[in-house]
Amino acid sequence: MTACRRAGLSLLLLLTVIQAPLAVTAGKILIWPGEFSHWLNIKVIIDELIARGHSVTVITHSATPSVKTTESPGYNVEVIQVPYTKQDLIDVIEKFMKYWTYDLPNDNIIQTSLKIKEIIDMFAEQNHKLCRCLFARGDLLEKWSKEQFDVLLTDPLSMCGELLAQKLNLPFIISLRFSYGSALERLCGQLPTPPSYVPGVGLGYTDQMDFLQRVKNVLFQFTQDVVYTLVSVTIWDSLFTDVIGKPTTLCDTMGKADIWLIRTYWDFEYPRPFLPNFKFVGGLHCKPAKPLPKELEKFVQSSGDDGIVVFSLGSMVKNLTKERANTIASALGQIPQKVLWRYPGEKPDTLAPNTRLYDWIPQNDLLGHPKTKAFITHGGTNGLYEAIYHGVPMVGLPLFADQPDNIIHMKTKGAAVMLDINKMESKDLREALIDVINNPMYKESIMRLSRIHHDQPMKPLDQAVFWIEFVMRNKGAKHLRVEAHNLTWYQYHCLDVAAFLLSITAVVMFIFVKTCSWVICKCLRRTTTKNKIE
Repeated sequence: MTACRRAGLSLLLLLTVIQAPLAVTAGKILIWPGEFSHWLNIKVIIDELIARGHSVTVITHSATPSVKTTESPGYNVEVIQVPYTKQDLIDVIEKFMKYWTYDLPNDNIIQTSLKIKEIIDMFAEQNHKLCRCLFARGDLLEKWSKEQFDVLLTDPLSMCGELLAQKLNLPFIISLRFSYGSALERLCGQLPTPPSYVPGVGLGYTDQMDFLQRVKNVLFQFTQDVVYTLVSVTIWDSLFTDVIGKPTTLCDTMGKADIWLIRTYWDFEYPRPFLPNFKFVGGLHCKPAKPLPKELEKFVQSSGDDGIVVFSLGSMVKNLTKERANTIASALGQIPQKVLWRYPGEKPDTLAPNTRLYDWIPQNDLLGHPKTKAFITHGGTNGLYEAIYHGVPMVGLPLFADQPDNIIHMKTKGAAVMLDINKMESKDLREALIDVINNPMYKESIMRLSRIHHDQPMKPLDQAVFWIEFVMRNKGAKHLRVEAHNLTWYQYHCLDVAAFLLSITAVVMFIFVKTCSWVICKCLRRTTTKNKIE
């Protein structure tokens, strides 16, 4: 081999090493998950981590409605016994859904904030009990400390994951779609949220607000910051202080997060500023469609050229009022498409032959089917991203939480029609479906969003796992946290600088005025003296 060829081979090997992604040896990851759809997102990440050789331990509680604790899921499960039941937890969630769906639209901003605080207090009471039970288990804390985990992944829907990370001295990562009004990200994550063009989650505004909307948005942010601070101070800060053994606040602890995995992307978000440790992983659960079961495929194929409509209000909606169910069923019976409706409730009287009810449907596989023309959805982030992934336009019937905001994003981007499920008539739903299916604008808009979603240098799931492994490799990612975490509120807003400059200006103005007064008085006295002499 000539010297020239050896040099070329060496250069090629060097470039290969440089371009190859850094490998992570099998590590140990602790998981503090949320429930329902939040668990589904975390579960996808867990499966991928296990597939890459990592050891995963999930901490859950005895009342969990989501995490399977009796099977062998491929990961370790630690169950914390809590003094409430699965039904107690579901009852609070249903109360929250009922208020948001029926009462919130009629309340003013003060009433809304107070009611949301009341419901948050109910959640927090259960969550508080879970935390107390967790940190009462000294045996588990000692065991986890000895196991030497590399990182903790937590969902702040359920607090205390971040506190556990601090107690065990672990770097930690937050997985999040949004907190109410984005107060958590704004106050604890130090995320810039200019109220002039970043609408509060839940207001239903876009990034193009008129003057009155900006006024309301400013008041909304201020109110939510106050509510969140009150909740933190009255419920959480004392617990965090007790556990750590020194004065500690919820926000200070949350602010120590190395990475925030945000479950959206620019196919969904309005353009806005983000920080280096905020990473987009929207649609990480999405995947290509698999073939449908034989009976389901037969029904889908029977639709002919008209195609099908997929309809789901999510796993948490078990029933509707008889009137609402009949209104919806009547509208579905007036379109030529076949409809697959996930609905475990009582069969509506007006159900037509073109509509079939299912307790469960393979939603992702149906949305990826070439015969699917539209998706009727409550606007949950998971289903919304499956529709974006497969390019299916939507009719949104949002119920609570982030769902109205999600559908408004899709409506603004031209990919959905939004209806009020409590006020719509059959003709409204029928006309919305006809519009979404037959107006090419909706299909073109959703396909544009789908192209944006797929046009990324790394798949969302790979990105999520990359940043988890990045934190493991580097023992944290504190170099990505902005200095704002170490500033007081008045330093952050430069109020001390403003006060200093105003003081200097006031002193200069005072000296100037005094000097002018002295000069004028002196001139007047000289003039007066001269006149007397004359």
